[in-house]
Amino acid sequence: MSLSLTALAAAADTAAASTTATASTSGTQTSASTQIGNAALQQLGGNFNQFLNLLLTQLQNQDPTQPLDTNSFTTELVQFTGVQQEVATNSNLSQLISLQQTTQTLQASGLVGHQATVSANQLSLQNGSAQVQFTASAGQPVAIAVVSPLGVPLRTVVLNASQGTNNWVWNGQTDQGVQMPDGAYRVSVQAASGNGVATALPFSVVGTATGVATANGTTTLDLGALSVPLSAVESISGS
Repeated sequence: MSLSLTALAAAADTAAASTTATASTSGTQTSASTQIGNAALQQLGGNFNQFLNLLLTQLQNQDPTQPLDTNSFTTELVQFTGVQQEVATNSNLSQLISLQQTTQTLQASGLVGHQATVSANQLSLQNGSAQVQFTASAGQPVAIAVVSPLGVPLRTVVLNASQGTNNWVWNGQTDQGVQMPDGAYRVSVQAASGNGVATALPFSVVGTATGVATANGTTTLDLGALSVPLSAVESISGS
């Protein structure tokens, strides 16, 4: 059973409306990892202070006629030194990570002004233009839907995609001809499968890099109103 073009377009609208921002999800995961790392360092520092207090209390309350066994005392000092070194190592690693993030931000700043192809489920309307790039396994009808951040359908097109790489440019106008302001909009690309069901096609979005930022341990690249982690960048072309 074949899928009608109307049903294909409706499936694209539904898929686009159900998407969420991948960049914010990644940022949340990174923030959680950072918090876990900080908690581990605080716990290690607490263990160090507790160990020091116990050792001093033990020395203050020992029986002068029966001092601590030399071997036992040496073992405790070795443990004390080991914990101290672990605290210092974790602090140094935190500093190295911070320096690495700073270096990464400085290097990424060189991308500003260049055209970037990134993996994202939102497109960035910049100066009234946004581009989606997808690959079709064969010549077939493909529906592309753009919805607002609230999930309201704005623009839906059905085009005859050719086998291989395809590009679609949105001029920012809705199906009713209303010009939308620059910003990030959800997008979906759907094709009809052999069993009459709409299936999502993987796609990338293309835009101009406008800035770089680092927050919660993650360096992101801005394409207008769209922010993606550097790991989502697939390619960079000239300005």
